[in-house]
Amino acid sequence: MRIVVDNKIPYIKEALARITDDVVYLPGREITADTIKEADALLIRTRTKCDSKLLQGSNVKFIGTATIGFDHIDTEYCKQAGITWRNCPGCNAGAVEQYVHAVLELLHKTRGYKLQDKCIGIIGVGHVGSRILALANRLGIKILLNDPPRHDNGEKGFVSLSTIARECDIITFHTPLIKDGIYKTYHLADESFFNSLKKKPVIINTSRGEVIETGAILNAIRNDKIAEAVIDVWENEPDINIELLNKVFIGTPHIAGYSANGKFNATQMTFEFLCSFFNINIDSRINLPEELVSGTNSSDSDILSNYNPLIDYKSLLTHPEDFEKIRGNYKLRKE
Repeated sequence: MRIVVDNKIPYIKEALARITDDVVYLPGREITADTIKEADALLIRTRTKCDSKLLQGSNVKFIGTATIGFDHIDTEYCKQAGITWRNCPGCNAGAVEQYVHAVLELLHKTRGYKLQDKCIGIIGVGHVGSRILALANRLGIKILLNDPPRHDNGEKGFVSLSTIARECDIITFHTPLIKDGIYKTYHLADESFFNSLKKKPVIINTSRGEVIETGAILNAIRNDKIAEAVIDVWENEPDINIELLNKVFIGTPHIAGYSANGKFNATQMTFEFLCSFFNINIDSRINLPEELVSGTNSSDSDILSNYNPLIDYKSLLTHPEDFEKIRGNYKLRKE
């Protein structure tokens, strides 16, 4: 069995060596139609676009993406071609929670935010949004939730996007990228959304860059409609908008979910999916890396001693042209 693997997926080599010696490791952007033609499986991240251009004529039967998101996979083409794909929902939820927690602490320490007096709006309450909900509860912040699919499924406790825009001091996005249909999230935060804001909120986006329209948030900043912006995910990555980078409170290179714990979770899930699909009957558990065995979780009171996103912002602000390099060489933090 031949497997082509994104070489930035950590902790995977030893595991794959237990099932095959025919493994090709490549940078995600160098995984091409030529390199996968004879592959049975692909293990990728977001930088590999899996569509007909890549897959047609190949031997690929399985794609595992070691990420929560899967908008880089043409799922309809895969269905037509008989290719099974799996993503890793929830794998980095703890890392994103850590990132948002650090942002909230920085708002408190550097902007004087009394969090217990604020209302946070969580847009998208899946694996990650649920962790932010628990965090906000621990910190004593008033919470409003928006999740149309769950609301339409009969679940209680959700409000409209217009209510979030009207009542919240902090608005954080945790939705998948959906480009059309009744649950479309592409440019969910557009000019109309920003014009409807009432309280000059802080905007946080750790979901997908295209969920927020770049021109619209820039206009909102210029026109003093929002207090601060925290952007980890950007439209047109890695060619990000430099004006927006210079105007945000914090801007990071798509690394909110980049913890050692989250990466290990994604790798473990992807390896299990691979073994299950090919009916490989082995113990699919990957040995926990030593740095995670010896790691300790930070408490709510010392979050910034464990992780401060302003350090990552400084790196990106100094060299925005190195967005992909900074992201690819990012030293994974502990949760």
